[in-house]
Amino acid sequence: MIPLLGFIAMIIGLYIWVIIISAILSWLVVFDIVNRRNRVVYLIGDSFHRLTEPALRPIRRVLPDLGGVDISPVVLILGLIFLRDVVIYGWIAPHVL
Repeated sequence: MIPLLGFIAMIIGLYIWVIIISAILSWLVVFDIVNRRNRVVYLIGDSFHRLTEPALRPIRRVLPDLGGVDISPVVLILGLIFLRDVVIYGWIAPHVL
């Protein structure tokens, strides 16, 4: 059971990095540092968008409109850190041992 919990925690950690990379890539596209017409950039950006958008969309519906600032990645990352550190490592793992 412990290896499964470690694997789930590792997947959560990787998904946090996917969210961070997706947010940085979206900033680079908005500030026109990265050209979205480049096929490789488009494929990478589309892949990250498809990975993160299903988790971010419900959070965006609940959060109030803050103008041009999107804090849904921050809320999702905090929720995933809570899930990994408190729920898995704090509540479940000590009872499995």
